[in-house]
Amino acid sequence: MSVSSLTALSPLDGRYEGKVARLREHFSEYGLIRNRVRVEVEWLKALAADAALAEIAPFSDATVAELDAVVAAFGPGDAAAVKAIEATTNHDVKAMEYWLKERLATNAEVMRVSEFIHFGCTSEDINNTSHALMLREGRDTVLLPALDAVIDRFRALAHEHADLPMLSRTHGQPASPTTLGKEMANIAARLTRGRKAIAGVDLGAKFNGAVGNYNAHLSAWPQFDWEGFNRRFVESLGLAFNPYTIQIEPHDAMAELFDAMARTGTMLIDACRDLWMYISLGYFKQKLKEGEVGSSTMPHKVNPIDFENAEGNLGIANAVLRHFSEKLPISRMQRDLTDSTVLRNMGVGFGHLVLALDSCQRGLGKLEADPVRLAADLDPAWEVLAEPVQTVMRRFGIANPYEQLKAMTRGKAITRDALHDFVRSLPIPQSERERLLAMTPASYVGKAAELARRI
Repeated sequence: MSVSSLTALSPLDGRYEGKVARLREHFSEYGLIRNRVRVEVEWLKALAADAALAEIAPFSDATVAELDAVVAAFGPGDAAAVKAIEATTNHDVKAMEYWLKERLATNAEVMRVSEFIHFGCTSEDINNTSHALMLREGRDTVLLPALDAVIDRFRALAHEHADLPMLSRTHGQPASPTTLGKEMANIAARLTRGRKAIAGVDLGAKFNGAVGNYNAHLSAWPQFDWEGFNRRFVESLGLAFNPYTIQIEPHDAMAELFDAMARTGTMLIDACRDLWMYISLGYFKQKLKEGEVGSSTMPHKVNPIDFENAEGNLGIANAVLRHFSEKLPISRMQRDLTDSTVLRNMGVGFGHLVLALDSCQRGLGKLEADPVRLAADLDPAWEVLAEPVQTVMRRFGIANPYEQLKAMTRGKAITRDALHDFVRSLPIPQSERERLLAMTPASYVGKAAELARRI
């Protein structure tokens, strides 16, 4: 059976391919091989550029340009050629090294120093650096822009509905009022913190040989400062240098990134569930899409499918991401290979998270607040004013204010008249009595509007 969008094993490469295609250049095997070539080329250039290594003559401008072109022009066809060599070597990094030598076989300058391609490196030096580059590029060019778009939409809803009163529901029961905008601001604020955590992870790499001690490097040039040189090389790629490693970079920064992504995913699950409830309560209506069907048998249905899709994909993303963060920092002794197959699935974690963000953004774009429904829910809820009344009673030293209001309101539907009669009986200053009598469920929102506008 040929592979197509209908026969793909993973829905990321099938049903949802179009929504996550931007991740392919970063997390596909092609993306990994492309970054390996980049690291190998940059390493060779760095060796040739250091005057202290006399056996490696500096490259001419033309050769440097050709080396840069190898990286810039590297495409899927080149990756396929590397894979063809791997069919013989049964070693992916060695196959890439052989391909690079073949690709540059007509350049005399490179061929004079061809054995310095992959010099002093263990495969993991190339791989861990490539993985860090893949993660940084995927995070910065795909994930963060998608997250920013969702945050911006929540922020816009916060500003748009800053003044729209809404009944809170702590434990699902009527509680002190808020505004719809303030609730959207809460989500925007949480996601902004999550975004900061994701963006703030300093992705690192090691480039220190088979077990992290520069053994091979020092066997060739014992007096050379390999640690300083390799630090400068890693930092030139925009990565943090890890000086203490076994054969592999221990993946702690990766785990930090995946944890931050999963925590942000959990925030989004919470948001999707709340939005689902607000739609169920009628606080939000959903814009209709021509031709769309909500149910195969119930024509009236307009289901919150985008938030349900997002929640489902966030669950998958979090499961994968948390496995990454728990497994990757563990390696037996100086090296075992269990991380290799796991790292090949980084695109799966990113893919489901990006897909969820796309669904969430689509759902947010359909939302229309229903002020009439919000008012119908809030305006009769005079019992929520028991809180301000008993608080004012406390201010003026009235005995047992909480207990008095509890007896009057707990589990009961309280009318405006009943509450006002109680307020009129209170021994408090007339100005305070008038302020409480002027209060309505819709006006008792504290700083909600101000907080919503501030986000």
